[in-house]
Amino acid sequence: VDYAPGEPKGTPWHPHRAFETVTYMIDGIMDHQDTLGGGGTITDGDTQWMTAGSGLLHIEAPPEHLVVSGGLFHGLQLWVNLPRVAKMKPPRYQDIRGKESALLTTPDGGPLIRVIAGEVAGHRGPGATHTPITIAHVTVQPGAELKPSWRADFNALVYVLAGRGTVGTERRPFHTGQLAVHGPGDALRVTADATQDSNAPALELYIMGGQPIREPVAHYGPFVMNTRDELIQAFEDFQAGRLGVVPAERLPHTGGQGART
Repeated sequence: VDYAPGEPKGTPWHPHRAFETVTYMIDGIMDHQDTLGGGGTITDGDTQWMTAGSGLLHIEAPPEHLVVSGGLFHGLQLWVNLPRVAKMKPPRYQDIRGKESALLTTPDGGPLIRVIAGEVAGHRGPGATHTPITIAHVTVQPGAELKPSWRADFNALVYVLAGRGTVGTERRPFHTGQLAVHGPGDALRVTADATQDSNAPALELYIMGGQPIREPVAHYGPFVMNTRDELIQAFEDFQAGRLGVVPAERLPHTGGQGART
């Protein structure tokens, strides 16, 4: 989204419990802060991986100078469920720099794969997960094909960040904003159209999948539990202040203009 001055908005302070938020930024800048001291600034292929676990409060927002100026923001946030045994573990924050992702390609140079978590073709990403998960950002050049092997016990989702192409052995067309859900198998197949739009010179994909947890899910608002009683308890804990207290000031590392390593 290309925002006009004053349009960029984030979220106010809000709670989470029992799952993870994985935020990936391609363009723009986003700050994060939580009540346990986690947080930072992400941009240009960075990922912030927040494990809510037993619960916390956090805020996500662009830095003030981008709110004033506006600009291009391109990114996504994935919610990752936690298994019952990990839902009440202590919260954790992973600040994953874009340059830390494992990079690989094929002999023809058609696709560029950035492995954020899990493993693709023997290359492991930096993200730590509670269950087996693979997440990757892939750029496929016009006319090129992506055919990575995939664990047969994983599900597989392919989201189009930009561009056009076809997916699967039936070569079904898909484009920006669409999600392909794969059935059983041990490989993925995506081909970029030979001609792309001028504003998207290549096919950009966010590929994610993992071993299904296969547990009951009780979800409402910012909480993802296993039972309705656990949901009620989460809301009671939040209302009683047991998930944290909003700090009086933003932390220095969330100013959006600090030094980056």
